[in-house]
Amino acid sequence: MAKTTHIVVIAGPGFTHLVPILQFSKRLVNLHPNFHVTCIIPSLGSPPSASKTILETLPSNITSTFLPPVSPKDLPQGVANEVQMQLTVTHSLPSIHQTLKSLTSDSDTALVAMVVDSFAFEALDFAQEFNLLSYVYFPAAATTLSVLMHLPKLDEETSCEYRDLPYPVKVPGCVPLHGKDLYTPTQDRTNLVYKLLLQRVKRYRFVDGIFINSFLEMEEGPIAALKDEIRGYPRMYPVGPIVQTGTGKSEKGLECLTWLDKQEKGSVLYVSFGSGGTLSQEQMNELAHGLEMSKHKFLWAVRAPNDVANAAYLGGGEKCVDPLEFLPFGFMERTKEQGMVVPSWAPQVQILGHGSVGGFLTHCGWNSTLESVLQGVPLITWPLFAEQKMNAVVLSESLRVGVRPRANEKGLVERDEISDVVKRLMEGVEGVKFRNRMKELKEAATNTLKEDGASTKTLSQLALKWKSLA
Repeated sequence: MAKTTHIVVIAGPGFTHLVPILQFSKRLVNLHPNFHVTCIIPSLGSPPSASKTILETLPSNITSTFLPPVSPKDLPQGVANEVQMQLTVTHSLPSIHQTLKSLTSDSDTALVAMVVDSFAFEALDFAQEFNLLSYVYFPAAATTLSVLMHLPKLDEETSCEYRDLPYPVKVPGCVPLHGKDLYTPTQDRTNLVYKLLLQRVKRYRFVDGIFINSFLEMEEGPIAALKDEIRGYPRMYPVGPIVQTGTGKSEKGLECLTWLDKQEKGSVLYVSFGSGGTLSQEQMNELAHGLEMSKHKFLWAVRAPNDVANAAYLGGGEKCVDPLEFLPFGFMERTKEQGMVVPSWAPQVQILGHGSVGGFLTHCGWNSTLESVLQGVPLITWPLFAEQKMNAVVLSESLRVGVRPRANEKGLVERDEISDVVKRLMEGVEGVKFRNRMKELKEAATNTLKEDGASTKTLSQLALKWKSLA
């Protein structure tokens, strides 16, 4: 019987950071069944039911350990989500250490490597103590990683806020980015969030490698720049696209899929801002009117409005309210033949894979982006927070697989603009070009995941190295 090689992965707090590292773990053990993965999970407060549910779907050679939850009362009040996540890991370090000690003291466990989520970087300090190779799993784009790795140099060279720079920021290998489109935590350089970010990315330089959830044909420039030895970065491993697979067996999930079955091929625009994105009431109204004005079919996963764009990111923002109550008066009745509205959640993977769906209005979260690429669905790019504006630039300006709506001087995307971009995506010559380019990207994504594909080979070569250490 072949010897089992054991690695430990440490998730970041929150469902959206747990899912990517679990998908990475599943990809690893599916390709290499003689591996065992232990996933250590810090959490702020009680783990959400969604986290527990996804753990129940894991294969037997992935086990999970929930650490004692950190109480929100133990953290400073009113700080940004990123700070909450960082401090949750800091408070969890003693529990992480104890879990690692227990794993390495088991004589039957050949623990060889530690892979951490980008927010769990402090746990990397334990790698040397337990004689483990150390890696970061970076669930976002290679462009985002390039910007972050370049950030300490940019910080030294820049005196003003990045958003006030009169020229685009040029990061090696990347499409030029306006300062206002950079990662949200960089928008205030006096803020604690920014200082923690700098601390985090400086630590990335001292790991044995970084896994990137992307692939060469999608981000050739950034990946080449990250691999350029002259920059002194750690070894880079593009292993994407790694995405969540879902079953969509809930009652409301089945209902919207049944509705899609009745629509014409490629006729429906799917609208969703991810598991954490929220719109203001005013913006929600404009979106509703814009969809109605476009006359195109739509399927909209609606969340209750909030003036904070990432209000739902760590599970807050919705307190047993019906989001449909916040739609404009008469909207549901007027559009009952045109569209379908689903409160809060929809089975996104199944929706994007449905033949009736011809476009996706998205917040440009990287998971959603990759899911859309794998299904060949072109995009309306509507970023809200985090690195989503950078993703929108890559998708609309570099890859040209979607169109980005323009906001007015107050930051509001008005109904006429929304109606216009829906028509541009779903109709005519421009829409055909978006679809064709996305079809090419889908083919490349599918090929890189095949047995002889680049992403598969990259992960397998590293797995062989780990096996030799077990």
